[in-house]
Amino acid sequence: MQAFLKTGKSNTGSNATDKTSVNVPVERRKPPAPWVEKYRPRSVDDVVEQSEVVAVLRKCVEGADLPNMLLYGPPGTGKTSTILAAARQIFGDMYRERILELNASDERGINVVRTKIKNFAQLTASNVRPDGRPCPPFKIIILDEADSMTHAAQAALRRTMEKESRSTRFCLICNYVSRIIVPITSRCSKFRFKSLGEEKIIGRLQHICELEGVKIEPDAFKSIVQISGGDMRRAITTLQSCYRLKGQEHTINTDDLFEMSGIIPEHYLEDYLEICRSGKYERLEQFVREIGYSAYSVGQMLDQFVEFIVRCGTLTDKQKAIICDKLGEACYRLQDGGSEYLQIMDLGCTIILALK
Repeated sequence: MQAFLKTGKSNTGSNATDKTSVNVPVERRKPPAPWVEKYRPRSVDDVVEQSEVVAVLRKCVEGADLPNMLLYGPPGTGKTSTILAAARQIFGDMYRERILELNASDERGINVVRTKIKNFAQLTASNVRPDGRPCPPFKIIILDEADSMTHAAQAALRRTMEKESRSTRFCLICNYVSRIIVPITSRCSKFRFKSLGEEKIIGRLQHICELEGVKIEPDAFKSIVQISGGDMRRAITTLQSCYRLKGQEHTINTDDLFEMSGIIPEHYLEDYLEICRSGKYERLEQFVREIGYSAYSVGQMLDQFVEFIVRCGTLTDKQKAIICDKLGEACYRLQDGGSEYLQIMDLGCTIILALK
C-alpha cells in the first residue's frame, strides 16, 4: 500500500510512456469504397457512349454556363454522373457548395419545393472563388428521379424556375419523361441517355479488373452484360459483389455470377416449356416445387420467360401471343400481391392448352 501511494521515478516513467503511447497517431484504414463511386466519371469526357450529350455539355463547360436541363433514360446510363462531372469542371473545389442534390429518398412534396429548394435558389452566388479566380455566378439544383415528384410539387417548382433563373440552374433527372409536366419540359433542354452497348460495358469492366486485380474468365464479361441489361451501375456492382463473395484468389466464372445475381439459368426455362409440351400436370407440379426449393424468384423467372418465348423458334405466332398475354396477366397479379405458386401453375396450364 505504501509503495502504491509513493510517487517515485518508476511511476513517472510509466506515466511518460503512457503519454507517449497516447500521443502516437494511429493510422486508420479507410473502408473500401463501392466501385460505382470510386470509378464514377470525373469529367464530361469520361462519360461512356453518350456522344451527343457529351458534345453539348463540353461546349457548356467551356463557356462556363448551363441551361436548365432534363436528363432522361434507362437507369445506370450515366445521367447523374454526367451532371456531377460537369459541375465539378465548372466550379472546381467549390462544387459541393454550389450544388443541392435531392433524390427519391428525400421528401420532395410541395412543402420542400416551397422551403428548401426555394431558399437555396434565392441565395446569391459570388463570381469569384476564395483564391481570387473567377467562378460562374450561379448554383445548380439537381432533382434526381424527378418523375416521382407529385404534380403539385412540379407546378410549384415551375414558378421557382422562372423567378430564380439568373442565380440558379435546375437539372431534372428521370427515367420516364412522360411523367414530367409539360410546363417544366418546355423550360428545359432535354437530353436522352441510351442504354450502353456491350463493348462499352466490357471495356469499362476490364479496366476496373486490371486496377483491382480481379481474376475473371473472358466469357464471364458477356454474362455480366446479360445480367445488367445495359445498366453500367448494376454491372459494376455485380462484379464487385462477386469478387467480395468469392475472394481474391478465385477466378470468377459465369456460374458464380448467375448464382450471386439471382438470374435463373436458361435450362430451367427450357425444362418448363418441355414439361408443358408433354401435357402432364403432375410433372408441372413437381417442377414448380423444385423451383421453390431452389429459392429462385418466380417473378424473375417470368421476366426472363417473356424473352425466351419471343425468341423460341418452335412456337407459332398464335401460341406466342396466347402465352405472352397470360404472362402479362401473371406478372400483374404478382405485382398486386398474388401467390407465386398459383401464377406459375396457371401459366403452365395455359401453355399446355396452347400447345395442344
